[in-house]
Amino acid sequence: MKKQFLEAGKIVGTHGLKGEMRIDPWCDSPEFLCRLKRLYLSDGTEWKISSAKVHKNIAIIQFSHIKDVEEASLQRGKIVFMNREDVSLPEGRCFIQDLIGLEVVDADNGTVYGTITEVLKTGANDVYQVTKDQKDYYVPVIADVVIEKDIDGGVVKIRPMKGIFDDED
Repeated sequence: MKKQFLEAGKIVGTHGLKGEMRIDPWCDSPEFLCRLKRLYLSDGTEWKISSAKVHKNIAIIQFSHIKDVEEASLQRGKIVFMNREDVSLPEGRCFIQDLIGLEVVDADNGTVYGTITEVLKTGANDVYQVTKDQKDYYVPVIADVVIEKDIDGGVVKIRPMKGIFDDED
């Protein structure tokens, strides 16, 4: 089942004296985070964003109810969440958190390889860490290997490259 609220980043510090906060984005980019109109805390409290800008790889966000650096500094270390309904993803894209826990199966013969336990960002392409019987395997997320992602069905169908799951060679 898809989570309604997804981890979006972590408050890592303050910026200036008027209560702006530096947020390390856990999404595609700080620009993505800056396009949101509101964020949430783990208890469901909604924080409205009054301004947002990008500084290097960090989002600088001012929340409407935070007025000074002292109040902002008390928020350091908190995780902020986004509501999935506030975002529309392009066709074929999904949230990483929706992939975690999906079963990975062979697209041709139905062999179950394990479940996705992590998505690694390598630069060229993502890599799924697939775990079965406490052993990790690494599946490149490329068109020749990942055939279908069925988030609602809880499965990712693949055609594995030689050597990913067999220990020989």
